[in-house]
Parts: sequence; C-alpha cells; structure tokens
Amino acid sequence: MHPIILLFVISLLHAYEARGSDTVTPVFVQKGKDLLLNVTAPVKIVKRSDFRWRFNDSNILRLFDDNETNTIDTYDGRVEIFLQNHSLLLKNVQQADSGRYTAGVFGDKVNYVGKYSVTVQDPVSPVNGTVDLLSSSSDSCNLTVTCSTQDSHRINSTFRCDNNTCSQEEGGERSKVTTSGTSLRVHLSKGFSVICSHSNQVSSDEHITMIRDFCFSNPAPEPRSPITMAIVIISFVIVIVVLVIFAIAAAFVRHRKNGKHETEEMKNTLYETVQVKSVNPLVDQNPTDDAAAPSPSSIYSVIEAGP
Repeated sequence: MHPIILLFVISLLHAYEARGSDTVTPVFVQKGKDLLLNVTAPVKIVKRSDFRWRFNDSNILRLFDDNETNTIDTYDGRVEIFLQNHSLLLKNVQQADSGRYTAGVFGDKVNYVGKYSVTVQDPVSPVNGTVDLLSSSSDSCNLTVTCSTQDSHRINSTFRCDNNTCSQEEGGERSKVTTSGTSLRVHLSKGFSVICSHSNQVSSDEHITMIRDFCFSNPAPEPRSPITMAIVIISFVIVIVVLVIFAIAAAFVRHRKNGKHETEEMKNTLYETVQVKSVNPLVDQNPTDDAAAPSPSSIYSVIEAGP
C-alpha cells in the first residue's frame, strides 16, 4: 500500500477513535433540580490515562486509574461521580449549567462514552382562560376563548355550541411556541370543556373552562345514565313504602286512643245512670215518710252492695 494512503487511513482511524460516538443526547431539566448523566459504554482506565467529565471545553472532574478524583473548584460540593458506573450527578442546576457535557477516557487517544446537550428551563407560568360571547340564540351560540399567561403570551380560538355539543372553528389559533420556548395551546375536550395548556419540556399548567355555561342561562340537563335512573326509582319506591307504613301506624295508634276514650265514656255513663235511679225514688216520697226513710249513707251502702 502506498505510504501516503496508509497514513491517510491511520489518521481516519485516529479521528474516529477520538470522536467516539457522535450521538448527542438532548436533556431538559427544571431549574433547581438535580441532573444525572450516564455513560453509554464501559469505561476502562489504564496507565497514563484518566476519565473526565467536561462541560463545554472545561473539565468538571478527573478520575484516575487508582480511583482518585480531582474536582474543579467551581464544582466542588455540586457534583458527585459514581465509581460503579461513572455516572455524574450535578446538583441544583441553574440556567448557567445549560450547555454541552461530554464523558471520555483521555490518554494517547480520546474515547468518548457520553455526549449530552443540556437545557435548563424554568417551570412555566400559570395559564388562564377567558370567554367572550360573540352571539347567542335559544339553541346555539358563538364564542371566543382566549388563553393567556403571566408573561403576556396569548392565544385564542372560536367555538360554536348548540344544545348537544360544541365544535372548534377553523379560524382561531390553536397552538403556538412562545419566544421563551414554551408551548401555548387551546383545544376542545369532552363535550363542553375548553382546555388552555401552557407547557415546556419540564413542566406544564392548564386551565379548564365550561363554555356551555356562557351560552345558555338554563342549559339542558345532561342525560342520566341507566344506573342513575335506577337509583332514583328505587329511592322513590322506598320513600313511598316508608310513608305508607307511617300512615298505617298513625291510624292504628289513633284507633287505639279512640277505643280507650269510648270505653271510659261508657263506664262514666253507667255510673251516672245508677246514681240517678238510686236517688230519684227518695225524691218522690211523701214528707211524712221522712221518719221511715233510710239515711243517705245507708242508700249508698245498698247501691254499693248491689250487683
């Protein structure tokens, strides 16, 4: 083989070995969280070589063949390496930690075992939905829903509703990517719900609006399920049975009270009749018979002794 060609092939091999894997994995992490980066191939550290995690073009730490580590001062207390698998833990990441991270064995040649593009993001701000009624009739309406965030991003869409359902018109915006890289979206969910969502790769927030409430002052009731109808019917039957039982019990108690009252009246009437019949003969006697008439106490005794 020609020497020039041989040198060219050798240089290509060295370039490939130094490059390692060209695959760069994108990673998104929320500000203030911890970030774990793993290696993608086994790590073998030999004499006169060391393993390094790097941020952009600067070292974060170095690991030698005797497992001694050397951490750069700016990362002291913020990073941790796991000797079992050479993974890197970066704690409490901030916006300044966004960038390119690489892991590799450095010696006579460089063998990369991990490449990452890290983006640190803030959590998204809350989103809110407002409704503007455009037109309304007894059986339909048109309205616009506007979704807005605290950082002044907004999106809107138009909807048409009738007594049975709503549909999203084609004229309005449905989604957009904001200048801060977040996604703002408005879409129709089940039935009459409109969802405003604000999200990025690390967090999300949403607001749900029942637009039917803005269309009809007295919206038609939702159809009841068979189970609900069965529960209503059973409850109604139970109430009727309880009321019937209560009415029967009340009538029985009232009848018992009336029976006792009539018995008492019969006893009192009989006693008064006996008294009248016993006293009247004495009233009809002649005054001359006073001496022969028995004393009142003896008449009472006779009545008491009677059958």
